[in-house]
Amino acid sequence: MSQDLKHATLVFERICAASVERVFAAFTDPAERASWGTPSETAAFIYDKADFREGGIDVFRCGDKTNPQYRGVTRYYDIVPNQRIISSEVVETQGKKLLITMATTTFEPEGAGTKVTVSAQLTSLAGEDMLNGAKFGHNASLNNLVEHMR
Repeated sequence: MSQDLKHATLVFERICAASVERVFAAFTDPAERASWGTPSETAAFIYDKADFREGGIDVFRCGDKTNPQYRGVTRYYDIVPNQRIISSEVVETQGKKLLITMATTTFEPEGAGTKVTVSAQLTSLAGEDMLNGAKFGHNASLNNLVEHMR
């Protein structure tokens, strides 16, 4: 087995101070999703194609603002409005696959707000750094979502 092949299962939970309908809507709109989904001030997250529906595909670029060198493709398998999104994502650079993810995002009422849970199974084809980058990106993006919903 290749030394570069690594696996991880990650679960992230956040409470947003907004209704389930409002939080779910923040996932459906690509412009809004890009605004809170960019993990840092130095990063870029650009949608080249967005098709949020079952069977739909998003195509995006991400990375450093000066060089968004990574290309990602998200495919949506199951969408139940205000309840869940099940999707996969492939991230590559220069035609080389780096990371493949299967994710389930759920939305549940939590008091006056919403509990968002992202469960992701990741396979890195480029070592531990890709897993660490995905963990950082998910945490930062969800923290941004919480702030965005205030």
